Amino acid sequence: METRLLRYETLAEDLGGIIVAGNLRPGERLPSVRRLSRERRLSVSTVLQALRQLEDRGLVEARPQSGYFVRHAATRRPSPNARSTPDEPVPVDVSQRLMRVLQSGMQPGVAPLAAALPASTLLPLAALQRLYGGVARRHPRLLEGGSHINMDEPALVRQLVLRSVAWAGPLAADEFVITNSCTESLSLCLRAATRAGDTVAVESPAYYLMLQLIETLGLKALEIPTDPRHGLSIEALDLATRDGKVTACLLVPNASNPLGSMMPDENKRRLAKLTAERGVAVIEDDIYGDLHFGAERPWPIKAFDRTGNVMLCSSFSKCLSPALRIGFVAGGRYRPQIALQKTITSGGTNSITQLVLAEYLESSASERHLRGLRRTYERQVEAMIAAVTRHFPAATRVTEPQGGFVLWLELPDDIDTTALHSRAIAAGVAYVPGELFSASGMYRNCLRLNCGNPHTPEIDDAVRRLGALMAP
Repeated sequence: METRLLRYETLAEDLGGIIVAGNLRPGERLPSVRRLSRERRLSVSTVLQALRQLEDRGLVEARPQSGYFVRHAATRRPSPNARSTPDEPVPVDVSQRLMRVLQSGMQPGVAPLAAALPASTLLPLAALQRLYGGVARRHPRLLEGGSHINMDEPALVRQLVLRSVAWAGPLAADEFVITNSCTESLSLCLRAATRAGDTVAVESPAYYLMLQLIETLGLKALEIPTDPRHGLSIEALDLATRDGKVTACLLVPNASNPLGSMMPDENKRRLAKLTAERGVAVIEDDIYGDLHFGAERPWPIKAFDRTGNVMLCSSFSKCLSPALRIGFVAGGRYRPQIALQKTITSGGTNSITQLVLAEYLESSASERHLRGLRRTYERQVEAMIAAVTRHFPAATRVTEPQGGFVLWLELPDDIDTTALHSRAIAAGVAYVPGELFSASGMYRNCLRLNCGNPHTPEIDDAVRRLGALMAP
């Protein structure tokens, strides 16, 4: 039963990808059921299951006595508008509410549309497990001891340096600090560059974990207007930093979470120059940079840094496995402070996992996996957009992410997604209410959906149930 399920989902993903990419035009006929059965060596019933899944996603339609055809594309919903934000920084208070939301989304039987996590079936877990065994055999003494001093494995640092060539690099090896996650990377950078009471500029809406870190460290958040396609407004940041009261910026310029926006290179260049001139530290989360939907990997702000003012943070949790718990920082001139904070807070990072990750990144399988994963995430985002278009109120606005696997929705003004959340959980659907992405409590009529899982009929039905809760 499991094998059959995987086969029909694979066929559905393959055909859906061809349609989303535009290789089959609206109205064009798909290969016949018997032909697909013969060529893919699948049963007729398995092929029909795949085609019905594509029907549920709104990608194909069955015509009696004629077969299956690509549906004419529905009119896309308009994107949300960038909003004006408060002029003054505010203390942050989201952690307790956020924890309740995320915990409720992990209950058995609740559709996983809240936390931005990939489905385990999309990750190279078997390959990583084999590498763990090999590394443990070749390096048996790694388990004999450890040090509280953070010791970065040269093999992993070397792979990060090689990868940075694609970021207009390469970055220097001595810039890197290996951490226990991207979250720890961001926290270490904030500790290195700020003190309690300082003001940190963030996108609006901002990734909620960044707001949690700001809250925990006793900092204040200044929300900067952010365009759903092009990211943070450089003009607004210019105005906000003229009085010298902003100490740092905390940003996700590539495939931002939650908007999926991509900051243009010229804006990145302007931001790097502006912040360096004004002494405003830049902490950049590039965790979705490798998950772009375009032809070329987008450069980070770090590529335009000429003074060591930008701290680049990332990890492999969205593309390889959240359980690896390996992140990194390219810390620029803040590297000594970051390394000190790492030693004080968590000490060394697991050496075995560092070597496993280094060996995987060195293999040709790494890039093949990433290429396939990018296509899969793009198809899943498109499928979620189609489901929202079918099932949500007509006035709903939807982002068009340029990478990653989350979707931001702006609903009619009279829908309060915080008030609706408990009813959604009772109906077996999780999401993150929009107000948790704002220090000042904006976006109460917005929400974020996770698209990290294959868009199965069960996921589509969860979207339908959620949309039904919003019906007048």
